[in-house]
Amino acid sequence: MNKKGKLIVVSGPSGAGKSSLIAKAMEIRSDLSFSVSVTTREARPGEKDGEDYFFVSKERFAQMVEENALLEHATYVGNDYGTPREYVEQKREEGFNVVLDIEVQGAGQVHEMMPEAVMIFVIPPSLEELERRLTLRGTETPEKIRSRLERAREEYRHADLYRYIIVNDDLSVAAEELCAIITASHCLYEDRKNYLNESQEKNES
Repeated sequence: MNKKGKLIVVSGPSGAGKSSLIAKAMEIRSDLSFSVSVTTREARPGEKDGEDYFFVSKERFAQMVEENALLEHATYVGNDYGTPREYVEQKREEGFNVVLDIEVQGAGQVHEMMPEAVMIFVIPPSLEELERRLTLRGTETPEKIRSRLERAREEYRHADLYRYIIVNDDLSVAAEELCAIITASHCLYEDRKNYLNESQEKNES
C-alpha cells in the first residue's frame, strides 16, 4: 500500500446492518481498518487498550477535546466517546481506508472538520423491514422499537449530509457497493491530477 487511505464515515439507523456490512467489506478488502475510539468508561473483562478502545480519564478526554484532537465526540450514559484524529491519520498514512461507524450527529462533526471524508448512509429497504429486523432481535420492547423507528425517521431527515446511500437488502451486494464506493473515492480528479502533470512534464522535456 503506497497511497494515503480515505476516511470512510458510515451511518444509519439501528438495525440497518452497518456492523455486518463493514465486517463483510473487510473480508473483501485488506486495506480497510476499523477506527478505534477513545472512551472514559472502564474497560470490560477481555477488552484491550488500543484494540477495543483507548481508555482514558475524564481529564485526559477533556484535554483532547480542548486540543482539537478528536474528529468527533459525544456522551452516552455518563461516559465520553470520541474518534482520535492522530490514530485515524496514522492509519491513513499507512495506506488504510479508515472506517468510522458513527451516528448522524458525530458524522456531522467529522464532515465539518474533514469535508473530504467519504460519507455513506446505510438504510434497510423499508421502515417496515427495519421494524421486522428490530423485532427479530428479541432484545427490545415494543416501546423501544417504536423509539428506534422514530429515531430512524429523524436520521433520514438529515441524510442529505451524505454523498452515498447503500440500501442494505442483500448483504453481499451491499458490501460490494461499499467496496466500489471506496475504489471510486480513490479515482477522484484531486487524487490523480498528478498523473496529468507528469504526462505534461514528459511532453515538455
